Amino acid sequence: MKLRKVTAASAVVLALAVSVTACGGDKKDDASGGKKIKIGIKFDQPGLGLKQPDGSFSGFDVDVATYVAKKLGYQPKQIEWVETKSADRENALQRGDVKFIAATYSITDERKQKVDFAGPYLLAHQDLLVKKGSDITKGTDLNSKKLCSVTGSTSAQNVQKTIAPKANLRPLSGYSECVAGLQSGAVDALTTDDSILAGFAAQDKYKGQFQLTGLKLSNENYGIGVKKGDSATVDKINKALEQMVADKSWDKAVEKNFGPAQYKNEPAPKIGDIVK
Repeated sequence: MKLRKVTAASAVVLALAVSVTACGGDKKDDASGGKKIKIGIKFDQPGLGLKQPDGSFSGFDVDVATYVAKKLGYQPKQIEWVETKSADRENALQRGDVKFIAATYSITDERKQKVDFAGPYLLAHQDLLVKKGSDITKGTDLNSKKLCSVTGSTSAQNVQKTIAPKANLRPLSGYSECVAGLQSGAVDALTTDDSILAGFAAQDKYKGQFQLTGLKLSNENYGIGVKKGDSATVDKINKALEQMVADKSWDKAVEKNFGPAQYKNEPAPKIGDIVK
């Protein structure tokens, strides 16, 4: 009897141990096929990373990240989207808050000191958004015109410094406010990355109202940020990005998210090809 009691007790302990181990495995969020994967995106950029009123997410970065996650072994329902604002992207990766970040994350030498990058997956440029039919067709046309950008951004200053020294800068708190100002005539142009501008212009409420001027004031190589030293994940993401281009999913995502703004995108960049 005593032997049976000890055996039964041991069985209970063993069952509990197995249960605890199984629960820990369910919480894994690495690229080896765990239950969840946390991915950093923007929540407030139409066409790139936007949280919809119903709680769903849309945008080119979302489509790219979803494709990559699937190649890593995760279905869309296994993705946990995490808002990663520009100022916190490096910290989010270093803390392990997310596995990777796809959030208009330009690859720069300074950032590469803190994180690793896969990609690039999109080459964007600083541009101008104006009303359709506007007489602003080149940067110099902005002299004495009202140019909007987000407070703290260097985009408007770059325009004023390089091509339109007499532009009247009008900083506002967000791109949505700038686009609304452009629609009402309070400002004459808005400047930032052309991909971001195209995303806003492609919204249903703005379709057909705006156009990009096609200026290429900078090269922005969007990459997928990964924790420094995680070369295995970088390699897997790069392979996924190559597959996305090869099977035309990349082209479909560009048309879906930027097409309504007549965005003249660059061809899909080659992995590791950084345009200075």
